[in-house]
Amino acid sequence: MIKVHDLVKSFGNKIVLDKLSFTINHHVIYGLLGPNGSGKTTTINILCNLLEADEGKILIKGNPLSEKTKHLIGFVPQEISVYHELTCKENLLFFSSIYGLQGSEKIKRTNELIQMFNLNEYENVKVTKLSGGWLRRINIAVALVHSPSILILDEPTAGLDVEARYEIWELINTLKDNGVGILLTTHQLEEAERLCSCIGILKKGCIVAEGSLDELRLLVPAIQLALIASEDEQSLRNRAKSLGWEYRRYGDRLMLLMPERYTLKEVVYKFENIQLSSISLQDVGLEQIYLEVTRE
Repeated sequence: MIKVHDLVKSFGNKIVLDKLSFTINHHVIYGLLGPNGSGKTTTINILCNLLEADEGKILIKGNPLSEKTKHLIGFVPQEISVYHELTCKENLLFFSSIYGLQGSEKIKRTNELIQMFNLNEYENVKVTKLSGGWLRRINIAVALVHSPSILILDEPTAGLDVEARYEIWELINTLKDNGVGILLTTHQLEEAERLCSCIGILKKGCIVAEGSLDELRLLVPAIQLALIASEDEQSLRNRAKSLGWEYRRYGDRLMLLMPERYTLKEVVYKFENIQLSSISLQDVGLEQIYLEVTRE
């Protein structure tokens, strides 16, 4: 549906995007992850036709990115971008007009979105009176008034409590199931792990790892992880090395990369005679993959 191929963008002597390529299809949530300064915002600005790339091409439904394809993309910025003194319904009607909907078509689309986002109770409530979760709902809804094929979500659950975050996740999955292709940027790795069918990890302007979560797990040389803290860390490292286990620094603890699965009792036994402050076992998740791929 949307193909980004060898995108290059520089600001002065600084290369921000370096032959960036990825593809988003129908029914897919593509997570674009990366540290600050890796090029996520620049990519979004180019996709939204706010910046022009120096090189490369973007195809949307087979057509080059241009003013003519602008209606195929909906964008939900991290900041709430609706009029707070208008009601939910008034916002939807206003943005529908901006995208050229008129008369019965505008009213029909507004009512569809009110139903889709369960806004019936709040349709005549001013946005300024809404809680964070409902603000996010109307923020996403106005980006869909023109029925785009691609939806770009920039940190869609930033600042929300757990319950509201889960509700937005459910809503995003519903949009995916309805055929919308979604580009998601987030610093919440749990969010990407729960939602994304494909993940691209961006570093210094290019994708350094891409695939499903199971595919990305292969980039970490471990089947299982052990997080261990000890005042005698040097002995921990030496023992891990003798076992053939790699290790990484993880805050005030060592992360041991184990090539096979063990019980907690078995791991403790392997470090007998070393005083351990804490120990826990966990599977390889997106957090460990991200740290492995982006570490210097």
